Amino acid sequence: MPKLGGKTVLITGALGTIGQALVSHFHSEGATVIASDRPEAPDAAETIEKLAPGARYWGIDLAQLGALETAVSELVEEVGGIDILVNNAAFVINKGHEEFSIEEYENEIRINSSAAFVLTRACSVHMKQQMYGKIINLTSLTLTGEWAGFVPYVASKGAMYGLVKGMARELGKYNINVNGISPGAVVSEAEWRHFGERREKYHNWIMEHQSIKKRIEPSHIADLAVFLALPQSDMISGQDIRCDGGW
Repeated sequence: MPKLGGKTVLITGALGTIGQALVSHFHSEGATVIASDRPEAPDAAETIEKLAPGARYWGIDLAQLGALETAVSELVEEVGGIDILVNNAAFVINKGHEEFSIEEYENEIRINSSAAFVLTRACSVHMKQQMYGKIINLTSLTLTGEWAGFVPYVASKGAMYGLVKGMARELGKYNINVNGISPGAVVSEAEWRHFGERREKYHNWIMEHQSIKKRIEPSHIADLAVFLALPQSDMISGQDIRCDGGW
C-alpha cells in the first residue's frame, strides 16, 4: 500500500542519476511528484513520464535566484502546497582551486546551496500553515576532505549542511523536519564523466575506503530519502545521515 498518498513532493535535479531514483521511488510510494531540472534539458518531460507516469516536469534555472523565488511561490500556490521538498540539484566542476574563476565558484554555490535556501523558504510557507513538512537536503561525503579538485562543490555542500542545522531549528516549532543525506560514492553517469579512463582506479580506491565492499546504488539514497519523508522519521530532525558504505 502506498505510504505517501496525498503528499506532494518537489524534487530538484530530477534528471540526474540520484534524481531519477528519487522520482521513481517517491512515485512508487504514492506521492504526487513535481520533478525539476534545467528548462533546456532535452526530452525532460518524456524521461520523467517514463519514470513516474503522471508526474509533472518543472523546468527552472536555479541560478536565477530572484526569478526562482517568484516561480516557486507561484508553483506552491498553484498545486496547493508542497509537503515534501528534496533539494537534490547540484552542479560540479572538477579542477584545481587555482583554475576556478570567481564566477564559476559563485555559480556552484548559487545552484548547489543558495537555491535550496530559496526553495525551502518558499515551500515552508505552506508547510507552516498546515503544521507539517519534510525537507531533505543532499549534502556530500566530500565534506570529509577525501576528494581533491572540487573546492566550490565541497563548499556548497558545507552550506547545505548548515541549512539543515539552521532551518531545522527555525522550522521545528511548525512540526517541519529538516534533514540531510550525505551520499558516498554512488554509481552514476557523473562518475564516467569526471573520471573516464581513470574510473577503474577510482573504483578500486573506493573499495579500499569503504567498509562494505560493494558500490552504493542510487536506490540506496532514494530509499533513505523516502524514509525521511515518512511518519516513522517524525522525531528525526537537524541530522545529516551518511549513506556511504562505511568510510
